[in-house]
Amino acid sequence: MTKFYDALETRNTQEREAALLAALPGQVAHAQRHAPAFGQILAGVDAAGITTRAALARLPVTRKHELLERQQAERSHNVFGGFATAGFGATMPRVFASPGPIYEPEGTRSDYWRMARALYAAGFRSGELIHNCFSYHFVPAGSMMESGAHALGCTVFPGGTGQTEQQVQAMADLRPAGYIGTPSFLKLIVEKAQEMKVPLPSVTKALLSAEAFPPSLRDWFAERGIAGYQCYGTADLGLIAYETAAREGLVMDENVVVEIVRPGTGDPVPEGEVGELVITTLNTDYPLIRFGTGDLSAILPGTCPTGRTNTRIKGWMGRADQTTKVRGLFVHPGQVASITSRFPQVLRARLIVRGEMANDQMVLQVETTETGGGLAPRLQDAIREVTKLRGEVELVAPGTLPNDGKVIEDARSYR
Repeated sequence: MTKFYDALETRNTQEREAALLAALPGQVAHAQRHAPAFGQILAGVDAAGITTRAALARLPVTRKHELLERQQAERSHNVFGGFATAGFGATMPRVFASPGPIYEPEGTRSDYWRMARALYAAGFRSGELIHNCFSYHFVPAGSMMESGAHALGCTVFPGGTGQTEQQVQAMADLRPAGYIGTPSFLKLIVEKAQEMKVPLPSVTKALLSAEAFPPSLRDWFAERGIAGYQCYGTADLGLIAYETAAREGLVMDENVVVEIVRPGTGDPVPEGEVGELVITTLNTDYPLIRFGTGDLSAILPGTCPTGRTNTRIKGWMGRADQTTKVRGLFVHPGQVASITSRFPQVLRARLIVRGEMANDQMVLQVETTETGGGLAPRLQDAIREVTKLRGEVELVAPGTLPNDGKVIEDARSYR
């Protein structure tokens, strides 16, 4: 039995990159022609010229709040806000809702959300029964995992959420090979089973998502005979990356183009630097081009010891939306980017908000090699022009600022 889901996972890296870049012009053109929202967002873009990552990086980033705003504005005649290429009917068997609400389509393609790859890496195989405890109500999580399990040749018990005692009873009766769901709910089930004195020896593996999965909890499951693996995906995009037996970061899915950009901008960061995950999907039903997830991560250098050759990310490292309110005015990462973009001598920057309530103080820390006296006053003027607030400037040496993806740090005391 092969240890890889398919041959795509072990492709030569240059072959993979060439295939992804070759798919971009067609996907961009498809989005322009068949998704009215992208017809507007990408107006004037020559799709045939989007053949490199540099060309892709020049396209605007679309973020979740834009999906919501367009859907709300167009709901009377286009429930998806012009981002989907298909309408209700045979080509769209289900519609889901995420908080907002933002509505997402599901197409007819087998393994529509591409979750089979993550399930396979977690040890699931054809012919097994899987206990699925992701919600089947409103959100797509349950269907995302179920469709992947079916593509793998597995049977699914749709346990859904809640009813812990009944979950334990079903596991005891049906003896599933493993669990899919959040790590916190699996812990509740295991603890309830211990309380009920009901052994669950068949449950030896789990694919976990939607929450942080710290090593301490992974070890807790391992002590009870369950090998837990995590994956990262969203309701808009499906699978983005998944964990392997190597336990070193998350390997990217084979059907997405992943960029990591400086929060508040669309500018890719150097490899290894923390930034926002921006994804271009090759899904033709919902062709999201440069979709900002709002999640932070960083590229993990090297290749996976399992033999999978795709790029790895370090996993979920927090949220990119660092908007804060200072003296009654919102300050967001895009404003910091607007300020620093005026000064090529600025390498990196971080806006720190200090003080106690009603006494806010802003300090823009700037990495630069320029130590002359003229830069700081000009940056102060730019701060005031862009944010309408006064701020101090601290010039620091390159490499001083933490590599954590933060553009704005709220260090105020709220005691």
